[in-house]
Amino acid sequence: MITTAPSTLRFASALTRQGDAQAAADDLIRAIREQLGPSRIDVAFLFISAQHADQAEALSQALRTALGPVTLVGCTGEGIIATGREIESGPAATLWAAHLPGVLIQPLRLSFSSVHDQFSLRNWPDMDEAGDGAPVMMLFADPFSTPMQEVLAVIEEQYPGTRTLGGLAGGGQDLGENRLFLDDQVYTDGLVGVALSGNIAVRSVISQGCRPIGDRFIVTKAEHNVIQELGGMPALHCLQTVFEQLSSDERAQAQRALHIGIAMDEQRAHFTRGDFLIRNLLGADQQTGAIVIGDVIQEGQTVQFQVRDAHSADEDLHALLAAPPRGVPSKPLGALLFSCCGRGKGLFGIPHHDASVLGEQLGAIPLAGFFAQGEVGPVGGRNFLHGYTASIAIFSEPERWRQTGLNR
Repeated sequence: MITTAPSTLRFASALTRQGDAQAAADDLIRAIREQLGPSRIDVAFLFISAQHADQAEALSQALRTALGPVTLVGCTGEGIIATGREIESGPAATLWAAHLPGVLIQPLRLSFSSVHDQFSLRNWPDMDEAGDGAPVMMLFADPFSTPMQEVLAVIEEQYPGTRTLGGLAGGGQDLGENRLFLDDQVYTDGLVGVALSGNIAVRSVISQGCRPIGDRFIVTKAEHNVIQELGGMPALHCLQTVFEQLSSDERAQAQRALHIGIAMDEQRAHFTRGDFLIRNLLGADQQTGAIVIGDVIQEGQTVQFQVRDAHSADEDLHALLAAPPRGVPSKPLGALLFSCCGRGKGLFGIPHHDASVLGEQLGAIPLAGFFAQGEVGPVGGRNFLHGYTASIAIFSEPERWRQTGLNR
């Protein structure tokens, strides 16, 4: 029986448009304390626009002094996201704070040496301490200094079963221009994050914003990221066949944004949203009939061509958020949203799209995030770096606590 005991997890979010660091900090501190009162802040996520990069240390120090979060993590973004709002230009900062009794929060820091071609996983914890199940990692990385695909491979090897969500910092145009926050440090390179485990449920929603077109094909000849044959036919011939079957409007859309989806579970009899990893279609060879895609492909995998446009992206996000989570539905209490800088008003033609859809589907829960240079999230049980995607972490109480009304 599910009780009506009040939640022990508490979340808050705040947004400021102030350009001055102290004024911005004052706005955020006031709003967070109004929502959480004197409750201990176990983890806080801070996302700032590029206009605040030079004041990053002052801003984070002011927040830590006034609010005393046990862990502070975050980064700069191309734009800033908060509850119902997306600020795509001008100074902005958002702070998302949580009181999380019974949750183990482990700070993460990683740097990469291009000289020695190796990672430094500084003080990464023993995940055996996490207890039941693998933790969820929230990761933020500088794209100029962090080979994110390789990082995800290391995490998959060392921490199997761990889901990762987050994004690549934005706002900077070169190495050293982005900012990454971790507790009392501000970095300009590498990766920061936290691992969460224990008394918390995290639902991941990865909206890649595409819809399938044409038939599915089995890859029958491929090498690295080049597909020579689909179903025994030249891959380009199959693509042309799909293209010819489209309406004139669909052809126009395909010419602007044509992609390919790689099925993540070959054992499925039916494929639906979220079953494909979307990758760019990079080119084609008229002489050989091969096509080139933005990822490694293997013979025997199932693929389907995909189209991305505003309507598809809107439909996909609505459908994924509306789909009930596995198990007994749990009330969303807070969310983090990492949206591609290629989305926003430029794609949808209206402001605040992704943040507004989350509000419609989940309610006016505390939300924060940023527009990223690449989004991290799981598809088909594995973690990937995406583009043009909305990666969402939705937080709630785990069912075992809701069913008993007790805390561990």
